[in-house]
Amino acid sequence: MTDTTEIFDRLKQDHDRHRELLDKLLETSGDSAEREELFTELTKELKGHAAAEEQALYSTMLRKPPTTDETRHSVAEHHEIDEMLNDLAATDMAEGGWLTKFKTFAHDYRHHIEEEEEDHFPDFAKYLDDEDMKHMREVFDRRKDAEKSEAEVTPEKKEEAKE
Repeated sequence: MTDTTEIFDRLKQDHDRHRELLDKLLETSGDSAEREELFTELTKELKGHAAAEEQALYSTMLRKPPTTDETRHSVAEHHEIDEMLNDLAATDMAEGGWLTKFKTFAHDYRHHIEEEEEDHFPDFAKYLDDEDMKHMREVFDRRKDAEKSEAEVTPEKKEEAKE
């Protein structure tokens, strides 16, 4: 086996940035330019990260039968996170309901990344080899930049996002 900490360290760096953005957003209020800018940055970061993570890490882990359930679980959560972001984008930031939704989102997202870091990543590391690491190195940063630049802050209610 190879040193698998590289990809997980890279993913955790992103998670740390996401935590920082969540904290900053929780300090904002109303329909302010700061809230809108931070939410746009967070949305692009999360959508770019999730897509690249799926293309680099999760595509690799789906080929490892012992990790299929954990992988499917995380990918399903990525879809839920995307729906929640779209729902937040469709909600008026000036309303108190936005902050309530955002707090729920922040809690759910923190749970997701903690589960990845504490449970999934250590399990996945057992099944990765040098070829896997090469693939993930080549894919993650390249795809993250591309996915982030294409990510949109889509105003779509959660109910509509599921259709």
